[in-house]
Amino acid sequence: MKKFFALILVVVMVLSFAGCAKGEEEVKATVLKVAFNQSESHPQYKALAAFGEALATETDGAYTLEISPNALLGDQRATAELVQSGAIQMSVVGNPIVENFNQEFAVIGLPYIYDSLDHQETVFTSGVLGDLFASTREQGFVVVGAFTAGSRNVYTDKPITQPSDLAGYKVRVMQSDTMKKMLDYMGGVGTPMAQGEVYTAVQQGVLEGGENNEVTYVDLKHYEISPFFSYTQHLMVPDLIIINNAVLDAMSDTHKATFEKLMNEAISNQFDAWAESVDAAKAIAIENGATFVDVDITPFQENVKPLHEEVTAKSDLSKALYEAIRALVK
Repeated sequence: MKKFFALILVVVMVLSFAGCAKGEEEVKATVLKVAFNQSESHPQYKALAAFGEALATETDGAYTLEISPNALLGDQRATAELVQSGAIQMSVVGNPIVENFNQEFAVIGLPYIYDSLDHQETVFTSGVLGDLFASTREQGFVVVGAFTAGSRNVYTDKPITQPSDLAGYKVRVMQSDTMKKMLDYMGGVGTPMAQGEVYTAVQQGVLEGGENNEVTYVDLKHYEISPFFSYTQHLMVPDLIIINNAVLDAMSDTHKATFEKLMNEAISNQFDAWAESVDAAKAIAIENGATFVDVDITPFQENVKPLHEEVTAKSDLSKALYEAIRALVK
């Protein structure tokens, strides 16, 4: 009988310890709040969601993602500051936003620095950007990866086939001096503005148009206000995934390795998903009256060369980074 009660006591103790362990795991579980300024249908959102599911699975629930789409947490500049302060853990922001923290990022957002999306994917997955991505640590965050946003092109109320077509046209650009200069060199008037303000600004005549990729053009229904989408292909600006320093540093070596592995997989998968989303977006835009215009980009390329020289002349690091990227052209 004594042995029987002893056995019962052992079982109770084991179950108690198991319950405590489970409770401790629940306490240690970390929710990574991610700010995202596009909709749930965007390929980057889908890549993030898949990344979050895989992260939760491979860390046994220690880390999960909570994505807030549609700029619910503010515009990209505001969410970058929220990540800095630790109010949220992660955000996806355009390269020009991070450029405001470190001017070296201007290099990877230069017009026509990438020859193709294949070239861009090679750059993003080669490791050549590692030191640059870690350089914002003193600002409270680091870059853990980059998504493609395809090529950016000008859209307005008429076809744009040469620089003179942009004369006097105020075109929305991201909030960056480099982006403003780029549009100015291209022949127009670069006008920095939050993306959410573009639709109304064009309606009111504050702007003549915008510049973006096909997916965002359709996602925001900008074909309703600017029906001519001209393939200037002037930019392939990275969208950067940033994370608060303290959050990344708090990860165990195992969890950090898992995080980095899954992020690299998400980046490669997102390039594939992007190509599919472009075809679908164009079909929707055409159905709604949009016209896609092919453009000889040579004169635009020539016009922006001074910007390449200006940016790479700022430091030896900028020049070296530029050369490293161009060396990866296949």
